[in-house]
Amino acid sequence: MLRPSYDLPDLPPPEAIETAAVLKALTRAHRYLAELKGRAGTIPNQGILIDTLSLQEAKASSEIENIVTTQDEIFQINAFPENPGPPAAKEVARYRDALHHGFNEQRRLGGLLTNNMIIAMFRILKGTDGGFRETPGTALKNEGTGAVVYVPPQDANALRDLMSALERFIHVEDSESDLDPLTRMAIIHHQFESIHPFPDGNGRLGRIINVLFLTRCGLLDIPILYLSRFITRNKADYYRLLQAVRDTGEWEPWLLYIMRGVEETAIETLRLVEGIRTLMADTKKRLREEHPKLYSQDLLNNLFRHPYTRIEFVQRELNVSRPTATKYLDELAESGMLHKHRAGRNNYYINQPLIELFVEREV
Repeated sequence: MLRPSYDLPDLPPPEAIETAAVLKALTRAHRYLAELKGRAGTIPNQGILIDTLSLQEAKASSEIENIVTTQDEIFQINAFPENPGPPAAKEVARYRDALHHGFNEQRRLGGLLTNNMIIAMFRILKGTDGGFRETPGTALKNEGTGAVVYVPPQDANALRDLMSALERFIHVEDSESDLDPLTRMAIIHHQFESIHPFPDGNGRLGRIINVLFLTRCGLLDIPILYLSRFITRNKADYYRLLQAVRDTGEWEPWLLYIMRGVEETAIETLRLVEGIRTLMADTKKRLREEHPKLYSQDLLNNLFRHPYTRIEFVQRELNVSRPTATKYLDELAESGMLHKHRAGRNNYYINQPLIELFVEREV
């Protein structure tokens, strides 16, 4: 049986980890996070950001695990969930569904983020009825060389005890902790990845836990700060610094990495939210001027909540008949506001300027 290669610390870690450099980085991260929270509140329908940005996060987070898909594939899956699609796109869609489940449960439970919720998200993500690891033998290996770089806890009872301790740490109130919430988020992420509680999907679940913790602490109202793109761009540093804490017990470089990720991601998301807000305002103006009989806030919301929209979506969300929904979308396509496409026997309509915002972000 493999022996664990790291003694996981009690929570919080006993040593002083909020150094002067960390405190300075925390100030910058909080500044942009607060600005993002405020800017997101200017979008009329928060569901627009939750739905569109969660798909972008699902795509970026899955890429870290070498599950690669395209913007077109993920929006096709979103528009036609009943159709078979590329396995990678289906996997991305399950990530989005797991994130939505976690956020909805968190709201229902008044901000809790429990192990039962985490297990439920794992089951959605992997399409399984499994839970925490029961069988020893798990070891993390270098992708290039195959060498074992880390052995997580092997005993099932010890693993459950560690996850129970992590759950308690997640629910420590800010008033009861000497640590900044962003520091705690970084510790939680490191501890979760080091426990490695599931046979697969730990990285993606850990990144979902990050943003749900931010909403639990009130640093965000909705889950829209996703570190996956930052991690993808700095992947080698991510794995190196995760392991460095295990090897040396030195927390500062890891914390600085996460704070830089929060700061840069908040700035990038601010630009994206502002782009969406501006595009919505321009589209609203054009709808009112060119299609006054069609215009409604519900129609505008539909076009941004579903970058690839369908007649059925408009029927449901505007509470109109199928002929009316078809008329609306065809008229918008004829005027160039949407691009009409066909998939089998079904039409779908693309909000091309919105898609271009997401594509530009990837460059």
